[in-house]
Amino acid sequence: MSNKTNDERAVNLAAQAVELVASGRAEDGSRALREAASLAPENPTVKAAFLKIQSDESIHALQKLCAKFALEQDEEAGREALDYLDRSAQVPGNVATECLDLVIKEKKKIKSKEIQDGVVAGLLRESVVAKSALAKLLLEGSTAAFEQVYDIGDKSANSIVEIVLQPSAWSKQSDREKVEADVFQLFLAKLLAVGHDDDGRALKGIARLLATDAGRLHPFIDEEIFGAILCSLDYRQPAEVRSQATLATAKYLELSGEKGQTYLVRFIPSHITKGHGEDLVLAFSAAAAVFPLVPALSTTLFLTEGFLPSLIPLLDKKVKSEKVEQAALNMLSAACLDSSCRAAIKKHCLPWLRLVMEKGRQDRPGLAAVILTKVLYPTESAKDISGNNTQEKTEVNSLVPMFTKLMADPREANKQSSIEGLAYASLQPTVKEELIGDRSFLDRLMDSLRNSRPGATIIFGALTLIDHLTKYLPILSEEQKKMNQLKAYASASKSDAKPDPLEEDAAVSRRCKAVVDAGVVTTFVAIGDHLSPASTAVVANIMLSLTRNSGLRGTIAQQGGARLLLMKCTAIAGITDVDKQARRAMSHGLARILISIDPTLVFPTAGSPPLTSVTRPILSLLTQNETESSEGPRDLLPTFEALLALTNLASAPSDEATVVIIRQTVSIIEDLLLSNNAMIQRAATELVCNFMTSAAGVEIFADESKAADRRLHILLALADVEDSATRKAAGGALATLTCYKGAVKGIVAKERGLEILLGLCTDENHEIMHRGLVCINNIAQMQEPAFEQARKKLDDMDAIGIVQDIANNSTNKVMKTIAADIVGALQA
Repeated sequence: MSNKTNDERAVNLAAQAVELVASGRAEDGSRALREAASLAPENPTVKAAFLKIQSDESIHALQKLCAKFALEQDEEAGREALDYLDRSAQVPGNVATECLDLVIKEKKKIKSKEIQDGVVAGLLRESVVAKSALAKLLLEGSTAAFEQVYDIGDKSANSIVEIVLQPSAWSKQSDREKVEADVFQLFLAKLLAVGHDDDGRALKGIARLLATDAGRLHPFIDEEIFGAILCSLDYRQPAEVRSQATLATAKYLELSGEKGQTYLVRFIPSHITKGHGEDLVLAFSAAAAVFPLVPALSTTLFLTEGFLPSLIPLLDKKVKSEKVEQAALNMLSAACLDSSCRAAIKKHCLPWLRLVMEKGRQDRPGLAAVILTKVLYPTESAKDISGNNTQEKTEVNSLVPMFTKLMADPREANKQSSIEGLAYASLQPTVKEELIGDRSFLDRLMDSLRNSRPGATIIFGALTLIDHLTKYLPILSEEQKKMNQLKAYASASKSDAKPDPLEEDAAVSRRCKAVVDAGVVTTFVAIGDHLSPASTAVVANIMLSLTRNSGLRGTIAQQGGARLLLMKCTAIAGITDVDKQARRAMSHGLARILISIDPTLVFPTAGSPPLTSVTRPILSLLTQNETESSEGPRDLLPTFEALLALTNLASAPSDEATVVIIRQTVSIIEDLLLSNNAMIQRAATELVCNFMTSAAGVEIFADESKAADRRLHILLALADVEDSATRKAAGGALATLTCYKGAVKGIVAKERGLEILLGLCTDENHEIMHRGLVCINNIAQMQEPAFEQARKKLDDMDAIGIVQDIANNSTNKVMKTIAADIVGALQA
């Protein structure tokens, strides 16, 4: 067709477009105008029609922007369209489909692919009608619709997956499943077609669909496709590509069973056998990536007879290939997860690793040093089976300066190697002391944590290192200590039964102070919002260690530690054992802070959570840890320290927190008052004493119910125990309760009730004596006939003589006055 004919047809279409828009048929008008622009984009009449329609107020603002962006190549209009969509503004369905159709059809002409990708993804995100329209196109012809959208960009390709997985976009589930299978196979074809999926676009689709519906989709993956996925694990690929390939590999191996394992077993050895540099890189990279996914299978492959002995000559042959050397180091580092693999590496690879550490370039010396540290000082034991432990510890110690130096390297890989190596080396007490004495190292460590991107592996390594520096030896019962000594005597020398002095509490407390002084708490506050569950669990352990030292609790609270602990206690919603342990450790750390500091100072009213929300995580410590083994003695320290913190909370001016504690713990506290552990019993009694500041606390002992009568009986028994602190707390509670007639009735009805109170008056401890006198005085002052029996019982027990003796001999003016009041009341 000639240019003249094109122009004539374009002019006619432009005129039609103007008429259609004027008559209210904006969609038809836009379609006619697009056709005119495609025939003669430079024709003055077409341009004029375009400008006229653009100025028409009946056309939606987004439609004008998309038309200007697609037809005039106006990038500013495209950015405005993106901004409009990012604000999640309401987009009418017809407008969204019109814009989508326009931007997709003009994709070859549009120069700014990034803006185009964002607009398409935004339209599909914000419009249900647009989603349904694309779903219909995929159903009618999945390949054509997929190709149209996939090539636009990463976000658009992701939108295909979102629509395929969204049931509301489909009228029938069977249609959705059919298109899902088609789209999955199209993603697989894209992966095969490009060889290496450099931007991870195809892998994202594959991984997402597998993660959601692997049971239906994994049979579409054959050995060739799985090989392409494994090739994408190449360490030289961008991190995004490798992460998607890892997810896809994990899901496929999980569902495919023996078939997937067979493919893997064939892939790695076959590439190694070829012996070419590229093949070795692919094999070693795949092995490094799958070790954490299928450790048993990977270990079997790694320990195949002849594999490691032949590996070193192969690496020596390819020594000029730095990429092969790097891939091999990655594989060896991953293999260190398994103790038998570490032993094999130690046997066959030490000379080569030392050579790389000495002569390697870039970040390879650091990685070789990390592997050396792992195999010479394994994580689960301070002893190595070779028996040459002293020499190997010395070698590990010699690597520490190298690791600390690498911390200053701007390259992330070297920082990662540095932190990973130090995390292993810091299992040794001498290394802990060396690191904790280097303030510049601690400052760099905190900077690495604060400046790491969310989710970076360096975060977990750095936290693990801090955990090693601050970890106390476990608190053991006497029986556990004896058992450990017997085991040590049986397996080694007598000196092994004693802990290293650098691991004892005084040394660890010193290290904890150094870490707090370096700003670890403010660092945790800064990164707290983007920690993974695993990292959160490590932070919980560190905070629990730091708060063990009562002298640090004020500083920790000032730096935001208490708020962080409360926030994390509330935010951890998971039900895994890791989550439960982290939540309990956070709650325990918070309790420790509230033991030492007035809660109203830690959480002042303005801008703080109410104390009622602070009590809930601490209350959870009163029950046994769900993840704790039922064998052996229960760890009662969290319960004890929770009771002390609750006692502090119950002393707050407002009784809101006290009421919450009482309502949620009445039955638990009863059990704890009867505990066989004297310290738990004492702390529970002190908490009950503080309950007396609240009407709710008095009520549960003085409302004359059966439950109140039982609790009163327990409290009287506690006023007669051997432990003076428990007697004092019980006496304090009774001193308040005897102001109330219901409680006095209960006491008088008990066989030894008045006898126990009178016994407090003769206690050697003057504070307890004072409480006893207050109790007797409160009862004596009750003149109603109902309490005549109480006064008679006191008279029978020679209360007047006992109290008169105190009045005559005590040097305490207050007690002399109370005693005189009692004598007067009883003689009246």
